[in-house]
Amino acid sequence: MGVSEPLIQTSLLGEAIEHAPVPVFVADEEGHYVAVNQAACSLLGFSRAELLRLSVGEVAQYAEAGVEWDEMSRDGARVGRSTLTRKDGTSVEFEYAAGATTVAGMAVFVSVGVRAS
Repeated sequence: MGVSEPLIQTSLLGEAIEHAPVPVFVADEEGHYVAVNQAACSLLGFSRAELLRLSVGEVAQYAEAGVEWDEMSRDGARVGRSTLTRKDGTSVEFEYAAGATTVAGMAVFVSVGVRAS
């Protein structure tokens, strides 16, 4: 394995996720978005800069959202459905798989959209 292969893989994976046809949200331990891909921005109608100023609780505004976040934080993973609020105030159903990981020494939760309707 060449020295550059891990760097190439990281770069390719990052580009693939950025341009993937599914929304990807990355939040820190407090629930603030630290990275989102273009599909996430398009789904919710926010620019990347706007979305990165928001927290999970500001986008997932339904009653059970806090309990679901606590469960994911405790268990390290969750598969489910949520209702997200778009910039224009409308809602979208979002099916996802989410899990905890560490990136560059920072604990984060990655949520990948399975389907939005």
